[in-house]
Amino acid sequence: MPFDFNIALVEPEIPSNTGSIGRTCLATGSKLHLIEPLGFEITSARLKRAGLDYWKHLEVSMHTNLENFLSTIPAETPKAFLTTKATTPYYDFNFQPGTYFIFGKETKGLSEKLLKDNWECCYKIPIFDDRVRSLNLANAVGIVLYEAIRQLDAKKP
Repeated sequence: MPFDFNIALVEPEIPSNTGSIGRTCLATGSKLHLIEPLGFEITSARLKRAGLDYWKHLEVSMHTNLENFLSTIPAETPKAFLTTKATTPYYDFNFQPGTYFIFGKETKGLSEKLLKDNWECCYKIPIFDDRVRSLNLANAVGIVLYEAIRQLDAKKP
């Protein structure tokens, strides 16, 4: 399964979410990018509990800030910024191997400036009840990542 997806978490705040996302990345052969500042220490017991003993096998890249991270992505590489503010659903994205899926912090999401600068690459997971502002970050990563795998698997001969 050589999809080489990249999951980027911008300033994640909840260690158990990051641990669960790490486990999902390992299960799918995806790389995890953590953009500082983190809301916890990478040695957090909650992070390790959620990631269990898988964390040591996971390909994780640490980035000192968002600008540093974005500068490492070649311009032609597909990117999807996930936000509740987008109008285009994630399943309309043209999934490609090597895509970077960029998620914001749990309490605030991605910055308005980042969204404005990348609006043509912003996607949402539809939510059908106005009382729900957003989904859990680990769930959102799983939804998008497995849809990408499903779509690319469907394109195989």
